[in-house]
Parts: sequence; C-alpha cells; structure tokens
Amino acid sequence: MFDRLIALLDQTGYVGIAALMFLENLFPPIPSELIMPSAGFSAGQGKLSLVGVILSGTMGSVAGALFWYFVGKWIGAYRLKRWAACHGRWLTLKPRDVDRVDHWFDTHAGKAVFFGRLIPAIRTLISVPAGIFGMPLPWFLLYSTLGSLAWTAFLAGAGYLLQGQHEQVSAWLNPVTNVVIGLIVVTYLVRVFTWRAH
Repeated sequence: MFDRLIALLDQTGYVGIAALMFLENLFPPIPSELIMPSAGFSAGQGKLSLVGVILSGTMGSVAGALFWYFVGKWIGAYRLKRWAACHGRWLTLKPRDVDRVDHWFDTHAGKAVFFGRLIPAIRTLISVPAGIFGMPLPWFLLYSTLGSLAWTAFLAGAGYLLQGQHEQVSAWLNPVTNVVIGLIVVTYLVRVFTWRAH
C-alpha cells in the first residue's frame, strides 16, 4: 500500500496530496495517517518540498472540512430540533439538548474546532456542529486551518524525519483512531438504550 501511495504522490505531487486529503475528509478511502507521512517521506527523498507538502495537505483537509460545515449549515439548529422531536432516540437528542449544545458551542466553538481537527475520527465530525450552530465562516476557517495545519505538519514531519520507519507513524496512530471510533460507537449505543423521552 505504501509503495503504491508513494508512486501516486510522485506522479501527482501537491495536487494529489490535496485531493487525497480532501477525499479523506469526505469518506476515508486512505487515512491521513498514511497520506501525510508518505508525502513527508517523499519530501525527505527530495522529490517534494516539506513546506509544499504541509500546505497542500492543509488546503485539501480544510476543503473537506468546509463540505461538512455546509452540510451542518443546511441542517441548521431548527431542523435538528425538529428531527430530535421526532427521532430523538436515534439522534440521542431531545430538543432542549440542542439548545444546550448550541449555547456550549457559542462559548467554546474555536477551541472545539481547533482541537477537534487534531483528534482522529473527530476531525471530520467537528465541522458539522460548527455549521449547525452557526459558527461564523471566517472563524471556522481560521480555527480549522490552524488545527489542520498542526495535524498535517505533525504527520508530514514524522514521515520526513523517520524516513525508512515512516510506517511506524501509521502503526502508532491506527490504534488511537480505533479507540476513538470505538468510544464514539459505545457512547452512542449506551445513549440509545438508556434514552428517555422526558
């Protein structure tokens, strides 16, 4: 997998990195934990610039985040409250919960988006509530870009520095991703089975 990805990045360069990171944010065909270290490895071989790798990865990542932000914008708090009233168990939300989350997000939106972009599995999801609860687009772009920049720089830098041991980055981060996804699924199931309408 790694050799094929390196060959693809050698052919497509920065555009390929941006496109893969964009797609990774929509539906993860190849995780960023593999894309960016591979691109960093190519930079270490002198085929690409490390700064260019980081910037193109960040641009693709932010473009993907924008897609989910506008999905959240389309849903909106009012529609979410209506859905919560009709399908509360499956959303694990009551209409009043939507108001509480809206208030919390108004207070902590910047931190939520920035740190959310640094957590595997949460990276994509955090864009949806930002859109739902009306985080201003310029602030969303700022915090999402900063978080994405830190994430892509970390992964690309690791691939650049480790060189022949680049796959260790993915091997270390994959279990973290699995734990985060597992916690999300378990939390959701607990909320579904313990949900009460009132």
